[in-house]
Order: sequence, then structure tokens, then C-alpha cells
Amino acid sequence: MSGTGIASAAADAYPVGSRWTTLPADTWWICWRELKRLWGQKIRIFMTLIQPLIWLALMGNMFQRIAAIPGFPARSYLDYMAPGIVTMVTLFGGIFGGLGIVWDRRLGYLQKLLAAPISRTAVVTGKMLAIAVQTAFQALVIFALALAMGVHFAAGVAGVPVLLLLAVLLSQVFAGISLCLGAVLTSHEALMAVVNFLTMPLMFTSNAMMPLDMMPAWLAKLAVLNPLSYAINPMRSLFLTGWDWAGLARGLVVLALSGLIMTAAASSLFRRSMA
Repeated sequence: MSGTGIASAAADAYPVGSRWTTLPADTWWICWRELKRLWGQKIRIFMTLIQPLIWLALMGNMFQRIAAIPGFPARSYLDYMAPGIVTMVTLFGGIFGGLGIVWDRRLGYLQKLLAAPISRTAVVTGKMLAIAVQTAFQALVIFALALAMGVHFAAGVAGVPVLLLLAVLLSQVFAGISLCLGAVLTSHEALMAVVNFLTMPLMFTSNAMMPLDMMPAWLAKLAVLNPLSYAINPMRSLFLTGWDWAGLARGLVVLALSGLIMTAAASSLFRRSMA
């Protein structure tokens, strides 16, 4: 019997209700497997931490004179850019999340996993939970590095959990998009091509690196529509001015709803692709 047939037989052997009951535990063990695999890749951990440091050090100093332009909204370019770096790392961490499913399918592990009596939704939610944990850790490290480099954080200690929450919610949106692509595209090369196509336009059509007032009009309009803005704007307020409650509430609600929608879409596409 093929791997798909085994998975279907196993799924039929367990009532839907019981699979939903075990969803939290199944999600946790999938997440644990992903984190354990990450821990074994020390060079990957090192690169995910050193790359944002390079961005902070190089770009923060390279464009420092921009802060002298009248009307620039921050005392230094590094202050302005720090939330953009957090968002950039979050985007990359989430959007590359679908690669794991493609590799698991190629290595045959996914078929073995689906033959087990677990909810198929847990495969998606477990990977997304692992991405959330990685994102929170990366964002916290970048935040600490930014403070060490002299970046001002107006919101104080109470703003740190909110900053991490915004990063995690944004990562879930793009992790859901990536897992949707991973469910449809079975080729690692094809997924990499699509993901690389998406990341740079998303970053450079946002206000992560430059204020809207300094952009061409057409680019500023795109930046307003960019989903990254719902994370960047409240993050930047936490860094530069403190608590913007209206912007923060709007960002949290939009990101949370978008994350739930993408989780549901990814789960649905994944179940169909393995039916």
C-alpha cells in the first residue's frame, strides 16, 4: 500500500472527534521535533543571529546621515531601522517555514507521520508553533543587540512582550502563506523561487527602511497596503514614541485574524494535498 493509502487508512481508523481532542498534544510534539532539529543545526542558528547584527551595524551606519534631514521621525537612523530589522527577520523566518514540509515529503518522513494516529491539522499548527518560538527568540536577541548599540525604546519594559507578540503574529501570517505554497508545490526548487520572489518586494514596498514621506508617491501607496505595515507601524511607535493604543489594537487584530485565516487555509490545502 502507498504512503497516501496508509495515511488514509490510519485517518479512517480514528474518529475525527478524537483527533481534534489530541490536537494540542499533537501540535506540541510536532513543534518539539522541529525545534530539536533546529537545535542540531548550530550553523543555522548562528547565521540567523549574526545576519541581523550585520544589518544593524552596516545599514544603521551607512544611512545615518538620513536622520539629519528635516522632518525625519527619529533621532537616529538606527532607532528608525531597528523595528524594520525585527520585521525583516520575522518575514524571513515565517516565509521559509514551508520548506520543512517539502523536505519531509521528499525524505518520506511526512508519509510516516501521516500514518500515525494524529490530526493532520497538527502538522501545520505544530510547524507554525515552532516558527513562532524561533521568531520570539530571534526578535528578543535582535532587540537586546539594538539596545546594546544605543537604540532607544520608548515603551519601556512593558512594551517588550507586546513587541514580541507583534513579531510572532506576523510570523504566523507568512508561515501560513509559506505552508500553503508548500502544500501545493512539491518541488523544493519551485518553492524557493516563489519565496525569494516574494520577500524582497514585500520589504522594499514597506516603510521598514524609509519613511513614507521620503518615498515616491506610488511606492508610498503600496507601502500603506503592504501587510507588513500592520506590524511595522505599531512596533515603530513602541520604539520611538511609546504607546499608540489605536495603532497597536489595529495591528494586533489584523495580524491575529490574518494568521487564523492563513492557518485554516494551510490546513485545508495540506489535507487535500495528502488525501
